[in-house]
Amino acid sequence: MDQLRSLIRDVPDFPEPGIMFKDIAPLLGDAHALNRALDLMSDPHRDQSLSHVAGIEARGFILATPVAARIEAGFVPIRKPGKLPWKTVQTTYDLEYGTDALEAHSDAVTPGDKVLVVDDVLATGGTAAAAVELVQSLGAEVVGISVLVELAFLGGRAKIDVPVHAVIVYDG
Repeated sequence: MDQLRSLIRDVPDFPEPGIMFKDIAPLLGDAHALNRALDLMSDPHRDQSLSHVAGIEARGFILATPVAARIEAGFVPIRKPGKLPWKTVQTTYDLEYGTDALEAHSDAVTPGDKVLVVDDVLATGGTAAAAVELVQSLGAEVVGISVLVELAFLGGRAKIDVPVHAVIVYDG
């Protein structure tokens, strides 16, 4: 875990002053570390008979697709509004500075499907909670969320009503 953590760099004042951004690009660029991270994100979910892995735009796509392949499930993109070419369903959620929305294809999952939601980072939890709500609105069961990094000091886990698995946790 220390090797993976050492490949995540801090970028101060991005995207705005006072924010310490956790940049996973160096980890993604290291083949051994990337494969280890993907195994750690996938392994807890291999025996859950999942039908789909839903990835949250944009960095979540990078991780969700290979996680889906590892557990032999389909991939579902969850995107910002207006990016998907087919009929969509949408959910809105609150941010510190306003609201945002996520969409998925209306036929991406169906009742009875079991879905894992994947993203790169769990911070305040708003985006992850919205993704869970979106998948559930289509009738599927969300069995959990798997993230590479959790910023636990921001309390995002408390907003999510499904189990959360994080490979690397920052407490402060």
